[in-house]
Amino acid sequence: MRLGLATLVCFFSFVWLSDCAPPTCYSRALDLSKEVMALLDKIHTYHRTKVCAEVLPTIFIDVHNSCITTKLRDFLYVVLNHPNRYCRDRPRMVLLKRKIQNLYKIITTICYRDLVSFTHDCEAIDTGHITPYYAEDRLQLLQEDR
Repeated sequence: MRLGLATLVCFFSFVWLSDCAPPTCYSRALDLSKEVMALLDKIHTYHRTKVCAEVLPTIFIDVHNSCITTKLRDFLYVVLNHPNRYCRDRPRMVLLKRKIQNLYKIITTICYRDLVSFTHDCEAIDTGHITPYYAEDRLQLLQEDR
């Protein structure tokens, strides 16, 4: 009886600690975008990589924006062709390069038709400020009020 109870408790503790469902394409893209943003924040604040971050353009990754593929491609080009050899070899910069390559590959090939773009605001990726999107019926109401 005790052996069965101990086995049952052990089994449920493993089930509780593990993820029951595999990550979907969408969840992997979201998680990876958050990881890239966190890593960029570390690169901008860490004293050894601040010099490297000066060359990098600002980017606010939103996988729901249709401009993300071109912005990621341009950002990846800058990271791969960083003018400073010291920066290209820094471990955090190498990790950033790998994560951006993975995210770009996931968005463009693996999840090509799975991701839904809610906006087409390329400026929001550069600035982080999202402009409000009004549907046609909302625009018509705003114009009629004037």
